[in-house]
Amino acid sequence: MRPKRHTPHSTRRMPERSASAPSGKIYIYGKHALMEALQNTPHIIRKVFLAPNLNDSELHELLISHKIPTAALAPGSGKELVGKEASHQGVIFTMDPATLLISLDTFLERIDIKANPAIAILGEVQDPHNVGAIIRSAAAFGLAGVLIPEHNQAGVTGAVVKSSAGMTFRIPLVSIGNVNNTIKVLKEKGFWIYGLAMDGTMKLGTDAFDAPAAFVVGNEGGGIREKTLEACDVTLSIPIHARTESLNAAVSAAVVFYEWSKKHPEAL
Repeated sequence: MRPKRHTPHSTRRMPERSASAPSGKIYIYGKHALMEALQNTPHIIRKVFLAPNLNDSELHELLISHKIPTAALAPGSGKELVGKEASHQGVIFTMDPATLLISLDTFLERIDIKANPAIAILGEVQDPHNVGAIIRSAAAFGLAGVLIPEHNQAGVTGAVVKSSAGMTFRIPLVSIGNVNNTIKVLKEKGFWIYGLAMDGTMKLGTDAFDAPAAFVVGNEGGGIREKTLEACDVTLSIPIHARTESLNAAVSAAVVFYEWSKKHPEAL
């Protein structure tokens, strides 16, 4: 059972400002990532670099239909753009990460609160691979969106897109300012706020998740900030074996999202 929450009087607020994303272009690589972008968010693609010997009629048709400029990728080149360890498969494209993000106001206008959706709020998650993995899990388990703060938080980068397996192009990514202010707004909309914490007062599996849910995922080392924890309605812990101290941020998020999806099969 969830504890009862005091419902504050509604207060007027200024429209949510869209928090700034990393500006300028970033390089994304791999055919899978490009296909996801072309099929879901083609407007974010600036230019595509292709190896001359790449034979993929569907990809070429999509590029033509969306009128996306292309250029030849010379043999042996591309590593200087995406890193020496990256296997780009003869496909590199540029995008502006800001074009993937929407404001909180826009997001709240688009979702159906009455359907009891779930969302993820990132709270100073620094590792881009964790951010990408959380986005991937959120998409896999039917969450409505991922909220990404402006400050002290890994933004949308090529590493995030790659780690998400292209899911950055399938699930709404919401740019927010202050996490605590965002929590206040979400509470006014009827969301219950769950903070993922090792010593959380509620064990995962005991809540019915019968109201709109927002899951706060904290920093890899320090967890959720104290003031943010205080703003949460519930602190949620995952029962694990005594031989294991903890799970990392991305794994914890995936476990919680899965548990929520079990109560909401209609989201899958």
